[in-house]
Amino acid sequence: MAKKAKSPYMMYKGKPLIRVGDVVYYGNLEDPYLISLTIDKKETVKDLEIGTDVTIALIENDGKLKKPKILRSARREGLYQALDVGEIWLEDALEMA
Repeated sequence: MAKKAKSPYMMYKGKPLIRVGDVVYYGNLEDPYLISLTIDKKETVKDLEIGTDVTIALIENDGKLKKPKILRSARREGLYQALDVGEIWLEDALEMA
């Protein structure tokens, strides 16, 4: 059996999570769409910073990510809730593409 190549990124439902400061990008970089999760507020819980207010955006992936075209956006409390919504948006967008 062939051994799977290990990704340098943390994965969620088979897609990479790439963090750049307070922004987390979710999705394959080769796909036409990505999810951007911007952490707007943080709270410290037992010496760990937790994102409490997150903006989700479905964006077009042009390979640069400097000023991406935002197709859909919303706000959620907590990174997990935001990622859950973003994952649904991304799957829908990729199916339509």
